[in-house]
Amino acid sequence: MEILFLCIVIFLFLLAVFDLSVGVSNDAVNFLNSALGSKAASFKRVLIIASIGVFIGAAMSNGMMDIARHGIFRPEHFSFYDLICIFMAVMVTDIILLDIFNSLGMPTSTTVSMVFELLGATFVVALIKMAGGIDLGLNDLLNTEKALSVILGIFLSVAIAFFFGTVVQFLSRMIFSFNYKSKLKWKIGIFGGICATAIVYFLLIKGAKDMTFMTPEVKAWIKNNTALIILGCLVFFTVLMQLLHICKVNVLKVIVLMGTFSLAMAFAGNDLVNFIGVPLSGLASYQDYLSNGNGDAHGFLMGSLNGPANTPVYFLIGAGVIMVVALATSKKARNVTKTEIGLGSQQVGDEMFGSSRIARRLVRWTLSIIAWVRSVTPPRVRKWINRRFNADETVMDQGAAFDLIRGSVNLVLAGALIALGTSLKLPLSTTFVTFMVAMGTSLADRAWGRESAVFRITGVISVIGGWFLTAGVAFIGAGLIVAAMHYGGSWVMILLALVTILLIVRSNRRFGKKGEEENGDALFQSIITTEDSSRVWPMLLLYITEQQQKFMTYAGERYSDVTAAFIKDNAGLLAKTESSLTKQKNILKNARRKETLCLHKLSREMAMEKSPWFYLSNNCCMGILYNLRRINEVCKEHVENNFLPLPPVYASEYEEVRTRVRTLFNDTLELMQTGDVETIKVLRRHCDEIKDSISDTYHRVHDHLRDGEASSVAVLYVYVNMLQETQEMVSSIRKYLRAFAKLRNPEFSSRTQRNVV
Repeated sequence: MEILFLCIVIFLFLLAVFDLSVGVSNDAVNFLNSALGSKAASFKRVLIIASIGVFIGAAMSNGMMDIARHGIFRPEHFSFYDLICIFMAVMVTDIILLDIFNSLGMPTSTTVSMVFELLGATFVVALIKMAGGIDLGLNDLLNTEKALSVILGIFLSVAIAFFFGTVVQFLSRMIFSFNYKSKLKWKIGIFGGICATAIVYFLLIKGAKDMTFMTPEVKAWIKNNTALIILGCLVFFTVLMQLLHICKVNVLKVIVLMGTFSLAMAFAGNDLVNFIGVPLSGLASYQDYLSNGNGDAHGFLMGSLNGPANTPVYFLIGAGVIMVVALATSKKARNVTKTEIGLGSQQVGDEMFGSSRIARRLVRWTLSIIAWVRSVTPPRVRKWINRRFNADETVMDQGAAFDLIRGSVNLVLAGALIALGTSLKLPLSTTFVTFMVAMGTSLADRAWGRESAVFRITGVISVIGGWFLTAGVAFIGAGLIVAAMHYGGSWVMILLALVTILLIVRSNRRFGKKGEEENGDALFQSIITTEDSSRVWPMLLLYITEQQQKFMTYAGERYSDVTAAFIKDNAGLLAKTESSLTKQKNILKNARRKETLCLHKLSREMAMEKSPWFYLSNNCCMGILYNLRRINEVCKEHVENNFLPLPPVYASEYEEVRTRVRTLFNDTLELMQTGDVETIKVLRRHCDEIKDSISDTYHRVHDHLRDGEASSVAVLYVYVNMLQETQEMVSSIRKYLRAFAKLRNPEFSSRTQRNVV
């Protein structure tokens, strides 16, 4: 049995290695976003600074393992076997949960996940022990007061961080405006001094309070002289920042990079427990069991965990190395940072989230409140405020999502709030605080305009909902897993280990495929970031063609699938196609939104010339999709009800129509590939011929309906619907061909033998 427990401890450490990588990928959002979003330095330089902070914080930390040892449960009442089950359940759930959120690009909280996993697993084991007749209550087994304070502190930080982020950024923008470079002079020294002092205070109070060199004497001295330290730092840094500004050094970039370092160091020094606290507690439990357990895993109680943790320094250094490597190489870290940067971007761009009902209502209510505030605000005050918030004067580096003023406020305020919470002994989630501060500052900066507010509020709600979902899933998941292991024994533990490994491998493969798909949208990013309007149209035309070519390929394939499935009475394929068509609608809407954003980059004259044909081509694509959905809907209902299939004579008749329509799709795709506008007239005539042929077929079937047998009426109605929708689809293709030509050659004449649009 000892061999099994040793294997479990080793497995916990293997999971810890992966957990460190996944955790850094998730928590990179805490300290990278502001520097990357404001372009304070190159990506490589930001990573180097953050990596130094992570390594120093990890190597000098004492581990802070108490929460994993006795912060949630009371180990003196739990056996070694109980705690091994709890620790493994926590690690398995944590790995799966964090990897899923990172793959989705959603920032979550490692603190929340660990606390609720420990709470859920311990709660289930406590119920099992109580059901087994133990003379103890739930309060005797769970450290409920500590758990409750952690939970309340974590979730209260959401509202507090958002409120202060909005207020502080509003005041900062009133002082500096968006054209901040013309208003620095003496202000930058004071602003830089305050920010640098707040960062130093954050490092001392939050980041360095649990470092190995912080002896009780040093901590006591810092506590007794905090006011003097803050005043001295304020004077020193104010003078220093003013001198740096005189020497033409960008003080705001210095502040952002200092803040990045401090948050990275504090993250590694204090949140390390979220990644390796459980495996180290498991190792300590195993060592105590070997020394004193006498082979009784179910009877040996773990009161030794009530003692302080003594983490060997090589574990800390090793953890620091793993985190630095993960930070430098993880694509998931970039995916998570992209979510927050996108939600806080000052510019309108590709919105990652759709619209939701609650977001639409919030925007509507907010607009009403803003209208009321404007009506009661004196015109001169309103005019002055609007001058301070004139986003047209924004000073940002090429490709930045927001300016350095906001980047500085994000980092400094997040650090100050975390330090304040720590000094008041309130546990806070660094993820929650940094994310909500960033959202508050973006709101104050009016980054959520009328064209993006609904999408971004939906994104914020999705992220916050994900945090609560993390808590619930972590609690339930860990509870179910620990129950399975407690009753199933060693075989269930081995099975869960194998399942965890398989899930990790599959998740990374899926993320790799997702990354390849996102890389294909690089052209859109190039268009959005291009300032020269004369260079935009060729790229935009190529982008539009690529997107519509993908759709036409898809539409041709689905048309073949739907019609073939109806003829062959294949209900499964029709159901699968229905789901695919629903997803394609969202893809088309997203592509249209992106292309519309790109149109804004054109000159006014060019936009006026191209817009009508652009919208016509998009409407035609949406019309084709609607026709396909109508065909599939009626066919699916007919086949699922097991009505009579299409008679062979009609199936043979419709096969000719299918062949001609498939050929039309192929010819259209070939035209889009070559760009030969002159062949469009031929294809439009071909469309007319197909429509005439379908019309003749329709009238013949209609005649049969009037005097046909009652048993075949139902299937003939479906057949008539297919003919009508196919004819409409061919008309949409005909219109699309005209729009395609006009986008490339405004002089193109669409006149054919029949002057029909």
